[in-house]
Amino acid sequence: MTAPWRRHAWLAYLAVFVGVCGHASSEFVAVLSRVAGPELSVWRFTLGSAGLIALALLFADSRDLLAPMRAHGLRLVGLSALGITVGYLLFHWSLDFATVPQVATTVTTIPIFVALANLWINRQPISGGRWLSGIAAVIGVALLLTDGYLARLAGDVNNLFGVLLAVGCAATVAAYTVWVRPLIAEFGALRITAITLALGSIGLWLLVGISFDVWVNPATLFERPAQQVGALITIAFWNTTITQFLWIGGLAAVPDITRGSYLFFLKPVIAVVLTLMYLGQTVTPMRWAAMAVICSAVLVEMNWDRLRARALSRG
Repeated sequence: MTAPWRRHAWLAYLAVFVGVCGHASSEFVAVLSRVAGPELSVWRFTLGSAGLIALALLFADSRDLLAPMRAHGLRLVGLSALGITVGYLLFHWSLDFATVPQVATTVTTIPIFVALANLWINRQPISGGRWLSGIAAVIGVALLLTDGYLARLAGDVNNLFGVLLAVGCAATVAAYTVWVRPLIAEFGALRITAITLALGSIGLWLLVGISFDVWVNPATLFERPAQQVGALITIAFWNTTITQFLWIGGLAAVPDITRGSYLFFLKPVIAVVLTLMYLGQTVTPMRWAAMAVICSAVLVEMNWDRLRARALSRG
C-alpha cells in the first residue's frame, strides 16, 4: 500500500493534501453533529478505527495486525494514547468552549509543532526560511479566519480554556506524527494507522467513561436523529478513516516530514473555497489577500531549496 508513495514523492504529497482536505471540514462536521466534544471523540474513533481495520483486512500486506503488536506493543499503546486518546479528546473538547475559528486557527499550527518535534526527536534543524514561511502562514490563517479582525480571536476568559485545549491537541498530534513515522516505514501506513486508531479509541472510550461518566454504546447509533447519524458517519469515515490514513501515511512517506506538514496550512483555505462553492457566500478582499499569503508561504516552503540555489547562483 505504501510502496508507490515511497517511489514517487509527489504521490506522498498528494496523499497529504487530500488528507488536509478531509481535515478542513472536521470542525464544522463536529459542530453540526450537536454531540458534546468528549462523547463525539469516542464515536468518531470507534467507528473510524473500525473502518480502518476493515480496510486493512482487505489487503494481504496489511492483514497481519498482530505482527506490529508483537514487535512494538508497548510503543504502539503509548503512541495511541498520546496522539489519539489525548490528542483528539483535547480537539473535540476544545469545541465545547472555543469557537470554530479559534480552534481552526490554533490547530493549524500543527506544522510548527511538527518542526519542533522533529528538531527535538530527530535533531533535524529548522531553517530560517521555514520559520519565516511558517510565521507568514500562521498570520495568513488568522487573517483569513477572522476576516482581518484579530480581536475576534481573543474571545473571553471562558473560551481561553478551549484555546489551550486546542494547543495541547496540536502539540500531541505533532509529536505522535513524528514518533510514528519509523513504525509506518517498517509495517506500512494502513496497518499502523488502523492499530493506533483502534487502540486510541479504546483509550478514549475508557477515559471519557471514567472522567465524564459517558459510556458510548455504538449499537445505539441508528437510534439517534437522522441528521446526527449522518454527521457521525461522515466524521467517522471521511474525516477519520480516509483522512487519517492519507495524512499519517503521506507524512510518513514524504522525503521531508516538516515540509510535507506545511500543506496543513492550506486547511482553512480549502474550507473557505468549499464554503464559496457550496454555500454561495462571498469572499471579502481581506480573505483573498489572506489566502494569497498562505498559499505563497506554502509554495515558497515547498520550493525553498530550488529558490535558495537559484538565488545563490545569481549572487
